[in-house]
Order: sequence, then structure tokens, then C-alpha cells
Amino acid sequence: MLLLKLRERLLSLGFFEFHRLFSQFALLTKSNCYNGSIPFWSFNNNMTKEFILTMKEQLLDLAKKRRSIYALGRNVDQTPDEIASLIKENIKWAPTPFNNQTTRAVILFGANHEKLWDIVAKRLKSEVPTEEAYQKTLNKINGFKAAFGTVMFYTDTDVVRRFENDFALYADNFADWSEQAQGNAQFAVWTSLAENGIGANLQHYNPLIDDEVREAFGIPAHWNLRAQLDFGSIEGPAGEKEFMDDADRFKVLK
Repeated sequence: MLLLKLRERLLSLGFFEFHRLFSQFALLTKSNCYNGSIPFWSFNNNMTKEFILTMKEQLLDLAKKRRSIYALGRNVDQTPDEIASLIKENIKWAPTPFNNQTTRAVILFGANHEKLWDIVAKRLKSEVPTEEAYQKTLNKINGFKAAFGTVMFYTDTDVVRRFENDFALYADNFADWSEQAQGNAQFAVWTSLAENGIGANLQHYNPLIDDEVREAFGIPAHWNLRAQLDFGSIEGPAGEKEFMDDADRFKVLK
């Protein structure tokens, strides 16, 4: 019974905590664990097998948890430094072609986060045809501004061009590959935030705001803005997600 409780407890943990405790558990002797009626390493291997299956399910569960949350606030448990570290690590470990690491990020909190959305609101005023339409737009922008922070995702075009020159055979692909790298990084960050109870939604006000943002935050000219992910406490649920028919989307050939 004690063994079953231990097993259930371990399987309820997150990946890194599970791995840490499981590694320690594997070092224990048979006499320290139980009376020896079950071979220790037999239990250990069975546990490893179920652990792997659970991880596969957990990855899918995390993907399902990553949703567009528009009702965001500032009631987060983590500090800006903790969130920034999480974002950095996810971007660093996200795959890029030839490991060229083209993705850049500017992480905004506090007054700088608010400044970004003030820039967006001001820029859109000249684009929206009527005052009534602008008020609707402004309400939406103020929702983003009410969040805890924003990640601005950039691509370093100098690196893209360098790889185009160094690998001429694949030169036509590197711009597309940099966009794939963006998708990898954005999904990783967004999902990791969701895992930690932080909601987010992804916006694309580039290139309208590029020049103003570059000047306001000292962004290098060779960084190309690709997306803005605002994040914060979840103050309302995501909408229902609809899916197209699998037959129109997938082919499985056996």
C-alpha cells in the first residue's frame, strides 16, 4: 500500500520534479524500500515504462492547455525575473535550422509593457476609419495593456542573410526556416506559461508599429518584429475551440 501511494505521488508530479525524485529513488537499496517481495529493479523498470507513457499524455495535455486567453490580469504568483528566465530558457531550447538561433525576444513588464500598447493604440488611430470603430479597437488594446507583460518576438535578419550566403544550396529556405523557428519558440513559451498558470494571447501589429517600437525600446535595425505575446493572470476562460474534419486535414498511409 505504501509503495502504491509513493507511485501515485510520483506520477502526479511535473516532469522535472518527478525525474529528480525518481533518480533519488533508484539509488535506494531494496531493504530501504520494502520487504523484498517484489524485485526492486523489476518495479523500477515497470515504473519507468508507465512514466514514459504518462509523459506522452502530459505533453498533449499541455498542448491542450495552451489557449488564447484574452481576459488577462496582473495577479500572477511569479516574479518578473522568474517569468523572464522561463521565457529565455524556452527560446534557447526551441529548435532552429542549423542551430542558427535566429529568434530574439524583448520581454516587457510594468511601464514598458504599457508603453508598447500605448504605441499600438496611437498608431491604430490613424488606420481605423471611424471614431466608433476606434473605440472598439481601443477597448481591445486596453485588454492587452491590462496584462502583466508582453514578449516581442524578433528574427535577426543579419543571421538569416549570413546563413543564406554560407549555405547557398539552401539560400531560398532560410527565411522560411526562420519563421518555423519563430513558431517553435512561440509555442514553447506560450505552452510553458500555460503550464505555470499564466494565460496569454498572440498578436501581430507588425509592421505597423515597427518604427515606433524600435525607437522606443532601442531595438537593433536588423531585428525584424514577428509577433507580440501578452501574458498575465487568467481572469476568464478561453473560448470553445473548433476543429475542421480530420479527413480534410490528415492522411494516414499504412
